[in-house]
Amino acid sequence: MIEFLNFIAILLAPVIAVLIGQWLQNHSEKRKDKLAIFKTLMITRNGWSYESVRALNIIDIVFSDEKEVIKNWKEYYDKLRIENPTETDLQKIKESQYKLIESIAISLGYKDKITWETIQNPYYPKGMFEADQMQREFQNGQLAWAQMAGLLKNIVPAQIQKMGNNEEQKKDN
Repeated sequence: MIEFLNFIAILLAPVIAVLIGQWLQNHSEKRKDKLAIFKTLMITRNGWSYESVRALNIIDIVFSDEKEVIKNWKEYYDKLRIENPTETDLQKIKESQYKLIESIAISLGYKDKITWETIQNPYYPKGMFEADQMQREFQNGQLAWAQMAGLLKNIVPAQIQKMGNNEEQKKDN
């Protein structure tokens, strides 16, 4: 009987080791994905980037087993869909964003290490803020010029046509 049990143990040990190893590897990969989303959202708390949008779009997959994270993501997403947000709406959007980040931090085991205060107070240097503001103003100016050029494109030919018609009328008189 002992020989039979030894034989079974010899057969099952490698299978069990592979299964445990695979489970540990999957768990590690999932944690890495969760941590990557968390880092991206912490880094981009003051604005948007392609990475932050990508991170938000995979929350449903990576955190599928985290009900609180999914609930906070849905609430944040609903608030983001407001077309013309007021100042109050913008404040609620920001608060919802912070709640999502907080729930992700808790799910990663950072409950006492990443506080609500930490999440609400990202570092954003004044010079960087001013550079971003100038960039937006420059882009808005370029857009305004492009729109005016589009209007001029339609107005100038019409004025030239009108002037030509006036000249022809003078010749006819």
